[in-house]
Amino acid sequence: MPGERNDSFERQFMMHYSATAVVILFLVLSGFCHASSTYSYLLAEPLPQADRVVVNKGVRTLMLMKQGEVIKSYQISLGRQPFGHKQREGDYRTPEGTYLIDWRNPTSLYHLSLHISYPGTQDRGKAERGGYSPGGAIMIHGRPVFIGSNDILFNSRDWTDGCIAVTNAEIEEIWRAVPDGTPITILP
Repeated sequence: MPGERNDSFERQFMMHYSATAVVILFLVLSGFCHASSTYSYLLAEPLPQADRVVVNKGVRTLMLMKQGEVIKSYQISLGRQPFGHKQREGDYRTPEGTYLIDWRNPTSLYHLSLHISYPGTQDRGKAERGGYSPGGAIMIHGRPVFIGSNDILFNSRDWTDGCIAVTNAEIEEIWRAVPDGTPITILP
């Protein structure tokens, strides 16, 4: 009968799309779908605007400051060679000194990222005198989007090429609280 065939087709159609919707919902909720969380930082309750960022490499913390008071503190990962000031491109060190957060990348391969103005004038001068590149592209960023937001792979280890890494949820908070032009001091 024509009515049964049409009814059967509709049931199959609904079952197929219901199963697809369940799979998509699972991926979104489990964090495997990066696009679902890309702009979640726009919806969360914002922290006060920071007027300074302080990183202490020795204890692996990043602090957002306002008028000398800590707004919030985060545990961080550093470059694979965390001790000492960045000297040259490819040394896997995180720089030390005072710089600025000078631009941001909303389409970063590391969820979101804030650029640190390294190399400064002294860093470039020293590298020029030594005949090598000081490197660059030093960022505060989240986890790699090509791996997902699995924090277990990254917690308690230094894994970057010289950047400062936090979780994706944390970079979303930092992104909102730290405007371009904010000074950042990176301590040994």
